[in-house]
Amino acid sequence: MFLKQIPFVLIATVVSFLIVSSHKGVVRFTGFKDVVNLIIGVNILATILIISTFMSRKFQFNNVFDIPGSIIYIHLLLNIFFLIGSKFFIKSIYRSLVTDYNIKSTVLIYGAGDSGMITYNALVNDAKSTAEVFGFIDDNERKVGKKINLLNVYHPSKITNEFIKKHGIDDVIISIQNINSNRLLQITSSLFALGLKVKIVPAVQEWIDGDLSVGQIKDIKIEDLLGREPINIENPILSDEYNGKTILVTGAAGSIGSELVRKLSFFNFKKLILIDNAESPLYNIQQELIRNNIKNVTAIVSDIRNNVRLDNIFNTYKPQIIFHAAAYKHVPLMEQNPFEAVSVNVRGTKNIVNLSVKYGSDKFILISTDKAVNPTNVMGATKRIAEMIVCCQKNLNNVKTKFIITRFGNVLGSNGSVIPLFKSQIESGGPITVTHKDIIRYFMTIPEASLLVLEAAAMGLGHEIFVFDMGKPIKIFDLALNMITLSGLKYPEDIDIKIIGLRPGEKIYEELLIDGENTKPTYNEKIMIAKCKPIDIENVERNIKELCLLGSNTQNIEIVSKIKNIVEEYNPNNSTYDVLN
Repeated sequence: MFLKQIPFVLIATVVSFLIVSSHKGVVRFTGFKDVVNLIIGVNILATILIISTFMSRKFQFNNVFDIPGSIIYIHLLLNIFFLIGSKFFIKSIYRSLVTDYNIKSTVLIYGAGDSGMITYNALVNDAKSTAEVFGFIDDNERKVGKKINLLNVYHPSKITNEFIKKHGIDDVIISIQNINSNRLLQITSSLFALGLKVKIVPAVQEWIDGDLSVGQIKDIKIEDLLGREPINIENPILSDEYNGKTILVTGAAGSIGSELVRKLSFFNFKKLILIDNAESPLYNIQQELIRNNIKNVTAIVSDIRNNVRLDNIFNTYKPQIIFHAAAYKHVPLMEQNPFEAVSVNVRGTKNIVNLSVKYGSDKFILISTDKAVNPTNVMGATKRIAEMIVCCQKNLNNVKTKFIITRFGNVLGSNGSVIPLFKSQIESGGPITVTHKDIIRYFMTIPEASLLVLEAAAMGLGHEIFVFDMGKPIKIFDLALNMITLSGLKYPEDIDIKIIGLRPGEKIYEELLIDGENTKPTYNEKIMIAKCKPIDIENVERNIKELCLLGSNTQNIEIVSKIKNIVEEYNPNNSTYDVLN
């Protein structure tokens, strides 16, 4: 009877596993869902056998279909045991054959929650992964001391130099979803201090098709350690603002300008005009747009100081929205070249403002800086004058253009910023130069700053200063330490940090508001509105006109003196112009 029953059981087995499609699973990638699928298939088989036995006994037809219940359940358990065991055995054999044990690294997973388990499964299920998970780290007392997949959960306080040496820990993978950036900074700082390499699991939205792969686990970047929450904007109003419009961007090849162009390229604009006097960078952004199949873009090599050329551009294209990002921004250079700072930051801005009024543009958005607030250097003072030029337009009658100022702090990774400088210093063997041990700065990424500019421009009604929430300020000395560690080096053994003293015109800290500017919130908690500080428009306009008429042969001290007459709050600091205070 046993031999007669085998064909029937085989047919029932084939039917059961075809229902659950277990034959389609890749054995070397067997996971929890595959195990559940097998158990379902085996239970379907057992159900078929039980039904056939019941029917055979009730209707007394063929003993072939009559199988004792005890045999069915023993068969069920053996199937589960052998099928699952064989799959994991084959998976183990495959992994041992393709893995190079000479390059194994021992890792701890920081986070014993759902994300931590997903990370663990991604590591153990990837046959080519060189990471061997030693355990988990978690500060939840209810999890500490427990085991997950036979691996211990340790409290962060247990991870010491002795622990790392004893167990040969190489890396720590931070696997906590929606982690507060302040907490991330705290965790990484403690791990860096132990000489560990730190990796991070991306947000679940970035997983490919909802699944985490080992390749997505990346080394932690300096952007992750800003100590502030990232800014994300999803606002349908932006489409209404920019679709079908002719948009002009000055300084379109610069750090902020080029990112503004990239963000604007997602809208269905009528025409996008890019202006910059830097030929090669402008060519690069133009080619990038061409590769991305962005149409109706015109790149123009031009200087904002050339009013005749600008007039021709405005007359030809009649731009409706102008983003004015062109400026000289390097503090030490502008301290030595005040004439150039005035010619671009003041005269250039005046040219664009006047043409916006002349040709009836809808909106003019000035990209300003926190260095314009109570400035201590020429660059900041000239940017403050640029703001005042914009504020002076409030006095004009029958002007269609809405003038808007956006003001924010340092942009992470922009041309000439501290991050590229530190990277090049590390690559050359150091030392990293920091001007003062206590100097602090606000930071945001270039994409974040550009998104907020677009958002502020859309909500602006005219004559506002939009101030961005920059989060917590970061000590530049700590930033240097983190960059050394991220480079796999140690301070001060491998790379030293040298304090060189404040540069001319440099502050210990930056501000975002001038006395007399009060802020009010907007619907976006990251953007605040400040009204332009009242100024004597007639007097300011006269002094700005006189400043713009100064020639290139004018003495620096005379130019700076004129700047100081316009910007009362300008107090030169640590420079040759201190005598003007």
